[in-house]
Amino acid sequence: MDITIRLEQPADYRETEAVTREAFWNRYSPGCMEHYLLHIMRHSPHFVRELNFVAVADGKVVGSIAFMKAFIRSDDGKRHEVLTLGPIAVLPAFQCKGIGRMLIERACTEARKQGYRAILLCGDPLYYRKVGFTAAEDFGIRTSDNKYLAALQVCPLYDHALQGMRGRYFEDEAYTVDEADAVTFDRQFPPKEFVEDTPTQLRFKELCAMQKEYEG
Repeated sequence: MDITIRLEQPADYRETEAVTREAFWNRYSPGCMEHYLLHIMRHSPHFVRELNFVAVADGKVVGSIAFMKAFIRSDDGKRHEVLTLGPIAVLPAFQCKGIGRMLIERACTEARKQGYRAILLCGDPLYYRKVGFTAAEDFGIRTSDNKYLAALQVCPLYDHALQGMRGRYFEDEAYTVDEADAVTFDRQFPPKEFVEDTPTQLRFKELCAMQKEYEG
C-alpha cells in the first residue's frame, strides 16, 4: 500500500473532517465530536499548522494528525511550552496498517526539528506506549486539576526534555467542545447510527476511572 504523508491543505479540510468522523464515530461515546473539534482548532492561534499532516492513499485522505500548543506549569512556577496531540484519525478500513504510527513518527521528527520539547495526549496506554509514549505520571506530570491520570501520556522529543517540568499540564481551551455546537455541525454530514456501550466506550470509561490525587 502506497501511503504519502504530507501537510494538510485547505482543500483537504472537509475530507479530513469526514475521515475524523468515520474514525471516531461511536468510539468513545455514541456519535462523536472530534470532527467538530478539528474544525474549530484550525481557527485558533495555538493550532500548529506546520505539524498538521494527512496520510493519502490513491489521492484520498485516509488519516490525519493535529496539534495544539499547550503548557506545563512546573511546581517551581515556571511555564514550559509543550504540544497536545489530537485528534489523530485513520479511516476504519485503513486501521491496523501502521498509518497512525507513520503520522506520529513524522510529526515527532518535525516537532523535534522545530524545537518542541514534548508531546502530550490523553489516550489508551495499550496503544500509545507502542509508539513512543509513556505515562506522564513517570515524570510527575499531572492534569490541570492536579490528578494523575492513567490516560495522560507523554513523549519527550529528546533526552532530558522534561527535566524540571514536574507539574500540571494545561491543554488548550479548544478541547472543551460545546456539545450543542458539535451536534449542529454534524448535521452537515450524512446521518449515522448512534450505538452505546461499544467495547471502546467501555474501555474509555475504565480509563477515566483510573486516576488518583496528587499528594505532593
